[in-house]
Amino acid sequence: MPNSDSVLSDALSQERAYHDTCRTALTAMIDGAQEQVTVGEHASASGADAEVLGRQLRGQAKKFRELPEGPLFFGRLDFARDLPAAGDHAGQTYHIGRMRIAPDPSAPPLVIDWRAPVARAFYRASARDPHGLAVRRRFGWSPAGHGESDELTGLEDEHLGRGETRESDIVAGEIERPRIGPMRDIAATIQPEQDTLVREEFTTSLCVQGAPGTGKTAVGLHRAAYLLYTCPQRVQRGGMLILGPNRAFLSYISEVLPALGETGVRQSTLDEEIARHPAGAEDSDAAAALKHDIRMAEVLRRALHAHVRTDSAQSLVLPDGSYRWRVPAGELERIVRDVLAEEPAYAVGRERVRTRIVRSVQQQAERRAGPRTPAWVRKVSRARPLTALLDTLWPTVRPEQVLAGLLTGPDTLAAAADGILEPDEQKALLRTRPPRPTGPGRWSAADLVLLDELAGLIERPAGYGHIVVDEAQDLSPMQCRAIARRSPFGSLTVLGDLAQGTTPWAARDWPGFLAHLGKPDAVTTALTTGLRVPGAVAELANRLLEHLDADVPPARSLRRDGEVRTEAVRDTAAATVAAVDAALERAGSIGVIAADSGAPGLRAALDAAGIRAAGPDTPGARVTVVPASMAKGLEYDQVVVVEPAAIVDAEPRGLNRLYVALTRTVSQLRIVHSRPLPSALGC
Repeated sequence: MPNSDSVLSDALSQERAYHDTCRTALTAMIDGAQEQVTVGEHASASGADAEVLGRQLRGQAKKFRELPEGPLFFGRLDFARDLPAAGDHAGQTYHIGRMRIAPDPSAPPLVIDWRAPVARAFYRASARDPHGLAVRRRFGWSPAGHGESDELTGLEDEHLGRGETRESDIVAGEIERPRIGPMRDIAATIQPEQDTLVREEFTTSLCVQGAPGTGKTAVGLHRAAYLLYTCPQRVQRGGMLILGPNRAFLSYISEVLPALGETGVRQSTLDEEIARHPAGAEDSDAAAALKHDIRMAEVLRRALHAHVRTDSAQSLVLPDGSYRWRVPAGELERIVRDVLAEEPAYAVGRERVRTRIVRSVQQQAERRAGPRTPAWVRKVSRARPLTALLDTLWPTVRPEQVLAGLLTGPDTLAAAADGILEPDEQKALLRTRPPRPTGPGRWSAADLVLLDELAGLIERPAGYGHIVVDEAQDLSPMQCRAIARRSPFGSLTVLGDLAQGTTPWAARDWPGFLAHLGKPDAVTTALTTGLRVPGAVAELANRLLEHLDADVPPARSLRRDGEVRTEAVRDTAAATVAAVDAALERAGSIGVIAADSGAPGLRAALDAAGIRAAGPDTPGARVTVVPASMAKGLEYDQVVVVEPAAIVDAEPRGLNRLYVALTRTVSQLRIVHSRPLPSALGC
């Protein structure tokens, strides 16, 4: 738009007045939703209908009540009157925000939801392809505000219809501005390549290989919000699950979906999803690696089905009044073998055997005395001799029973692992003391993965409609199978970075990983343009990337700012205190990242210096001390990485862990060390 101060002032005044109108409409929507709940409670309807209606109305009212403070729109689209690409929108103007706002459900909206089809032009239009737009307008809002109209501080117009293009200062400022607290949504700053991923179809499973700072987590969360908007019934029928690596990460992302108007989405870790018992036991490194190995799936299947007997020692005899129905041993063996060949879930297989034995008895009875009633069939099905026979041929078992027998019985393990695990591997798995199936602290974290596999073999769990898996590269093949069982017919959004794989079983490539997830045909896309990581940090990380066993493209940053300082010191604790003290003079959050063993001492040193430092599970802290193993997925305006050599030495994939630590900053990186730096840094 023209740079005249008066024209700009008039435009701001008009937009502020429009925002007041939108705020009034939103207040009416919130009041109306609560009124509908009250009216609905007194509505006359059948029990089931009233329950469904009440749940919908209460959910809508709750959604409105939980909306965070903030501006109601961040963009505007002015469609050209004379461009064919404008279509039905020719000459129309739309404001774009995080949710639809209208004075009445039947009235034209004052604000269009960012997920609506027409809003696609806001993210993808360019001077080369304006998508029918004459003007795209962006709004700048006070970052510390609460969404009041007078907090609208500026606006930018791109006259795309004239072929005008410009770098948006508003977008750059929003991306780069300091932050303290949980992750924000990026609805106002989604880039074209991100928008393409966000709007993928519900049926498409998507894998995003994202370099640090490319917004892969934000893409996954906005895709979840998009699917909830475009396919509400399909998603809600199965449910939406967001899987993160730990609780600190989930706290960090917890406010993104509510800010986009989506509440009630389950956010969890895989450990929480599969936890049948507390994980208190410790495995050796060798045993843990074996338990996460894909070969264990077949070992467990064999161990489970070893409880099934395909040879019946005797025939079944069922008393029925004055009759005795007999099922010969040979027929029983055939029934069991046929069911085994069908490979059903273990519990389903047991019931199939029961059903087919009953059918055999029913056929005998009907040949002798005519049709049998359903009550007769139920009586035969639950007859004690039949149940006793089933307990011999296809006994009921629990996952804990099977796994305990496998881990404590050398002969049992040898039979199940024959041709799969080497003798020394079997020895590494064996325990000297049997775990108590229900006792606390008797199972390791890896055991819980195996128990979930067995539980899934016995009775398959209900699946989700869509699952978003973040930091996926660290999942083992057996953990992938746990996710696959929960998404047999749904779709997945898989987010990760192979270079940030730090577990011994971390993925080396995506095709094999996706096969373990049951989605070998998932679309894999790489995000390489860093929006948050400064250029200086990306350059350092790329030097380290050359020494990692990950075939991923190097990151490039759109930002030329940022600072990396390396300081050799004698006392790292004192130097860390000084670095944090200096960082406090600037705005934004500060993260101190060190090897897990060194983090408590640094936190104590900061506290002793009068600098209050929190742990990574405390969102919103100004200063946070983060053990390197907990840093993944988090970000801070300024980061102090302490003793890189200790981070590298702490674990086999220590260089990958250091790569994670170095890329957590969005502004300044300071490296403090007393030991020589790892040669891979090239500093």
